[in-house]
Amino acid sequence: MSDHHDRDTVVVKEGGSSSGLLLGIVAIVIVLAAGWYFLMGPGRGATDNNTDVNVNIELPSVAPDAS
Repeated sequence: MSDHHDRDTVVVKEGGSSSGLLLGIVAIVIVLAAGWYFLMGPGRGATDNNTDVNVNIELPSVAPDAS
């Protein structure tokens, strides 16, 4: 007896909807916008990093009296 081999044609459809790609791009844009906002934009806080301190000290021009 010989075996009967069925030969089915299988069609593979490549390329589907690109919703995953679009969601990925939107997610990356949102992450970049949030990173800019919190790191360099107006949301970074109001920290003042001014370390320039000017202190004027006047020294006496005469030596103090000896006791």
